[in-house]
Amino acid sequence: MTRTYSKLDPAVVLGVAAHADDLDYYAGGSMAVFAEQGAKVYYLILTDGSKGSSDRTMTPERLRDIRREEQRSAAKVLGITDVFFCDYSDGMLENTAQVKKDIARVIRQVKSDTVVTLDPAVLYLPEQGLINHPDHRAAGQAVLDAVYPLARDHMSFPELLADGYEPHAVKTVLLACFDPEAATFAVDISATIERKLQALGAHASQLSVQEMKQTLHASAAKAAARYGCAYAEPFIRIDVD
Repeated sequence: MTRTYSKLDPAVVLGVAAHADDLDYYAGGSMAVFAEQGAKVYYLILTDGSKGSSDRTMTPERLRDIRREEQRSAAKVLGITDVFFCDYSDGMLENTAQVKKDIARVIRQVKSDTVVTLDPAVLYLPEQGLINHPDHRAAGQAVLDAVYPLARDHMSFPELLADGYEPHAVKTVLLACFDPEAATFAVDISATIERKLQALGAHASQLSVQEMKQTLHASAAKAAARYGCAYAEPFIRIDVD
């Protein structure tokens, strides 16, 4: 059954992803929209991003520092309030209790009513030539586990409660879609798509926005076709009971 959703007007948004460019690529326009609406928007990046380079002279430590600075720069463009970083090894992220605790801690800290991450159910999409990165899948599943029930229940991770992190119930989860046809919700990013592209341009160690610009416009237009706007980002929306 298709559910009908009211317009989303969050007060506090937390985006959680594996790598420094993930949220900007899949949800950057939406994050800018939420910030413009007056929401406080936070990012939590789980891995150190230290493996994504073909430069044989690059070191993991240097790449980690570059990618973190790139993410901070991109966040400023989009109006992000703050960026939190974990230090899990790039390419080796697993849905462990520690990862879930780190996510639950930040959910409790910022008290986000809305959490954004990537859909962990997508393993591959042959028609797009896509194999979903294992870090994306692990991050998405860990986020869902942290939202329900671990951030909500006071007896989950009692050490967090002892440190002053009170339980918090997230109201809405948005799973960024790799396939717009699977979406149940979309955010109109017609007014923020250029800022999204500007933010992606900050990730110079990973992306060439000039090469991707036409593709990004086309995919955002395709996602918007069902929603009566010029450009959109598609999501699977879960309003948590």
